[in-house]
Amino acid sequence: MAQPTFETLGYAVEDGVAVVTLNRPDKLNAFNTQMMKDLIAVFDVTDADDAVRAVIVTGAGRAFCAGADLSAGGDTFDYDSRGGEALAARQRDGVQRDGGGLLTLRIFDSLKPVISACNGAAVGVGVTMQLAMDIRLASTDARYGFVFARRGLNPEAASSWFLPRLVGVQTALEWCYTGRIFPAQEAFERGLVRSLHAPEDLLPAARALAREIADNTAPVSVALTRQLIWRMAGASHPMVAHMADSRGIQARGKSGDAREGVTSFLEKRPPHYPDRVSTDLPDIWAQWETPTFR
Repeated sequence: MAQPTFETLGYAVEDGVAVVTLNRPDKLNAFNTQMMKDLIAVFDVTDADDAVRAVIVTGAGRAFCAGADLSAGGDTFDYDSRGGEALAARQRDGVQRDGGGLLTLRIFDSLKPVISACNGAAVGVGVTMQLAMDIRLASTDARYGFVFARRGLNPEAASSWFLPRLVGVQTALEWCYTGRIFPAQEAFERGLVRSLHAPEDLLPAARALAREIADNTAPVSVALTRQLIWRMAGASHPMVAHMADSRGIQARGKSGDAREGVTSFLEKRPPHYPDRVSTDLPDIWAQWETPTFR
C-alpha cells in the first residue's frame, strides 16, 4: 500500500508498526482543524491496512502537542463566530461538535492498538487525545495540563468519560479544577502513563512494545480485545461482557487463527495467523450495543 501524506502529520510504516508524528514543530504541534481532519483520516488508513499491526503516536520537535492553536485569539473556540471551515468541519447531524471529541471517538473505534509516545508538552487537547489511546509512554521531559478552566472552558474530547477511568475521580477533578501543569513523574505516579523513559529511549521503548504485539498475537483477536475492553468500561452489568465474549469465542474458535494458535504452541514454533482484520473481523455486538452517533 502506498504511503499516504498528510498536511500536519508524518506517517511511516515499518515491519507492521505505523508511526504517526504530529508535525507542526514551529507551532509546538498545536491542534487546528487540519490536524483534526488528518488525525481522523490516519486512523481510517491504519484500520484499512492489514500490514499495520500497531500504531504509535508522537510529536515532532520539543512538544507532543501544546493544545489548541490560539492564533484566532479570543474567538478561537467560538466556532459560530468564526464560521467557514472551522464550523463546517465540526458539524455532525446538525450539532456543533467538539473537534477533540470527534478525534477521540475515532481513536476509540480503532481496530489497531494505539500507543502514545509523549515526547514533550501535552496540554489541553494535547493530553485529552491521548486518553483514548491504549498505552501511554512518556519522556521524562513530558509535562501535562488539563488547562480548560484557566481558559474559561470545560474539559473536552470526551475526557470526562476517559480520565476518571484512568486515574480515578479525585485526581481527575484535581487536575481539571486547578488546570495546573504537572510533570511526567506525577503523571506516572497517578496512573496516567505506563512508564517513563529518557528522551532518546522513548520511541525505541514504544517500538519494542508494538513489536511484542505485532510478532506474537493474532490481529483479529487484538482488534476484538480492544473493542471488548474499551466498550465494557461503560457496561452496566457483566452479562453484557459475557454475551459479547461468547459471540466472540464462538466465531474465533472455528477460525484459522485459533487452529494456528494452538498448533504453533504445540509445535513450539512462531505462529503465522491467516485471518485479516479487513475481511475476518466478526460482528459480536448486538445492534443495541453499538453507538451510532459519531
